[in-house]
Amino acid sequence: MSAPAPSPAAVTSGALSAEDAIRSRRSIRAFLPTPVGDETVAAILELAARAPSGTNIQPWQVLVLRGEPLTALTRELHALSLADDPGTEEYAYYPRQWREPYLSRRRKVGWDLYGTLGIAKGDTERMRQQLARNFLFFDAPVGLIFTIDRDLERGSWLDYGMFLENIMITARAFGLHTCPQAAFNAYGAVIARRLAIPATQMIVCGMALGHADPTAPENTFTTVREPLENFVRFVDQIA
Repeated sequence: MSAPAPSPAAVTSGALSAEDAIRSRRSIRAFLPTPVGDETVAAILELAARAPSGTNIQPWQVLVLRGEPLTALTRELHALSLADDPGTEEYAYYPRQWREPYLSRRRKVGWDLYGTLGIAKGDTERMRQQLARNFLFFDAPVGLIFTIDRDLERGSWLDYGMFLENIMITARAFGLHTCPQAAFNAYGAVIARRLAIPATQMIVCGMALGHADPTAPENTFTTVREPLENFVRFVDQIA
């Protein structure tokens, strides 16, 4: 099915400012079943595709899942996760060897999230259940799968990141929320088979899209960001 023609009218008159959209963006891990129309999804992706890319090659490809195709794929992936099938990563998203300061940041975000859900340290079964919810797109009515041609280089992956960020910020302007999900990388072979993705492409990530469930405790979770002085240096002179 081809994408419907996007309509700027899909954006509400009370659209957020760029600052508000960025500051209110967070990874939502519980969504309402409220449908998101194809026209709205198309409008978000059309705006997001204004992202820059080197020599304008626009390396992104998107599969939009909703309804029965979404249900069928998520049921299969969710079952694999609960069966402790780790899948096979096609690329390393995280470092092979963790070190500071990244290890402490990773641990903090994990335990802070589990804390909002009442998951205690050592409760491996509830951790396993929570991890598996990734593969349900956290019950979002729309699941996005992103692919890239295998022969493209690192620069195109940088371009892809800008496209993904544009989707998340544009979604906020539409009153929607998202959750970018690298977890889908582990089941790239299954996803490729089920969605007829050609062998010349690989999975980049997935993304949940929809309306946040305001009653879900995990949606109150906000990550801590480093102060500016920890990652910015204004250069006054060079050696």
